[in-house]
Amino acid sequence: MIHGLFSYKIFGHEVWITTSHVCILIIMLILIAFSFIVKYKMKAATEVPGGFQNVVELMVEKLDGVVDGVMGKNAPKLVNYISTIFIFILMSNISGLFGLRPPTADYGTTLALGLITFSLIHICQIKYQKPKKIWEDMCSPLPPWLPLWLPINIISEIAVPISLSLRLFANVLSGTVMMALVYGLLSKIAIVWPAALHVYFDLFSGAIQTYVFCMLTMTYVNQQMETE
Repeated sequence: MIHGLFSYKIFGHEVWITTSHVCILIIMLILIAFSFIVKYKMKAATEVPGGFQNVVELMVEKLDGVVDGVMGKNAPKLVNYISTIFIFILMSNISGLFGLRPPTADYGTTLALGLITFSLIHICQIKYQKPKKIWEDMCSPLPPWLPLWLPINIISEIAVPISLSLRLFANVLSGTVMMALVYGLLSKIAIVWPAALHVYFDLFSGAIQTYVFCMLTMTYVNQQMETE
């Protein structure tokens, strides 16, 4: 279901621009446009919020509350990043409601998100923990002078971005495939009633998977930022 639109060569290799890239670009443009509108509107913010200001403040408060509830004192350091990926993943997951193919139904998208989280985990680990503590954790549950457990712990570390990306990818893809089957097999009668399926596969399931991805990201990163 992912189609190549056009290709170009770079360093002798053919690179394709696909429908996933276009959908990501559309979502990014929507979010960028929304951010500029918010910036313009908030310049004239009032003490008693109106309609649009009320919606924006509610979004910020809810995202701040979610991050603070998981990360505690470390929340201010990562609230902007977590809020950004939350909104991007949520918009990607529900984009099927607007006739787009969800970019998160492409493993290339979810793997990139998983690798970003993986990099952030280890950047925080190096920044906030001493080398001795890192080595002890990698050798755990055995003592650091007997690193027989080291290969298994390395595998568990590598499994983090894979599990994060596959969980999001598989859940979104399954909903996309189910809706494609409904429209493909029942196209003549699939007019109004599939809206209920869209609400579940795109809206409900998409919101749940967004929350799970961000929750796991915050948990993994917060563990590495704890120095005690």
